[in-house]
Amino acid sequence: MAEEGRYSIGSRAWTRTGLSGSAWGRCARSRGALGRGSRPRIPPLALALVLTLGACGEESKPPSTGDGDSSRGKQIYLAQCVACHNPDPSKAGPLGPPVKGSSRELLEARIVRGTYPPGYKPKSASAVMQPMPHLASAIPDLEAFLK
Repeated sequence: MAEEGRYSIGSRAWTRTGLSGSAWGRCARSRGALGRGSRPRIPPLALALVLTLGACGEESKPPSTGDGDSSRGKQIYLAQCVACHNPDPSKAGPLGPPVKGSSRELLEARIVRGTYPPGYKPKSASAVMQPMPHLASAIPDLEAFLK
């Protein structure tokens, strides 16, 4: 039997036309209690708990000292350096020169302080590279990758 009427759940309203009571019930259940396009709400406390537990699942690597990790150095290079330097460190990039084989002193001076080591002759005359002191702990890893 077809009945016409207006039904509302919460702030949403639907018009029921031509559906029997059981068909309307199946249709309403398939859309969920809040209607079409709604998503279940996740309580903020539950979300915070999931994110906290996810962060605790992996051990943090302490800052490198001594010999660096070349795989970590490669990740850092690809994330921080390839915008100006070539993905292949032995080739010149769009703004930066080749950096393969760079010494720790050069890397530390250029990356951390934005200068050159005493007595070093730059490969290019540009002064585009800005200091990135947040990468100071990554110098050994970058050196290991660039060897």
